[in-house]
Amino acid sequence: METMDIEVAKVLFKALGAGLVVIGAGLGIGKIGGSAMEAIARQPEATGKIQTAMLIAAALIEGIGFAALFAV
Repeated sequence: METMDIEVAKVLFKALGAGLVVIGAGLGIGKIGGSAMEAIARQPEATGKIQTAMLIAAALIEGIGFAALFAV
């Protein structure tokens, strides 16, 4: 009986960890996107450089999120 409870707890904590990873990655990418839009509004001539930096940072965060999901 106890081993079943431990297995259920493991699954629940893994699901909780995966949810936190997804929420954290989403918040990080959202913050990057919002900051990039503010930067483009202030300096429209730098749009290309800002978008490139934003996409690279978002891809890195997403990659870390995927790695964390596989670690869970």
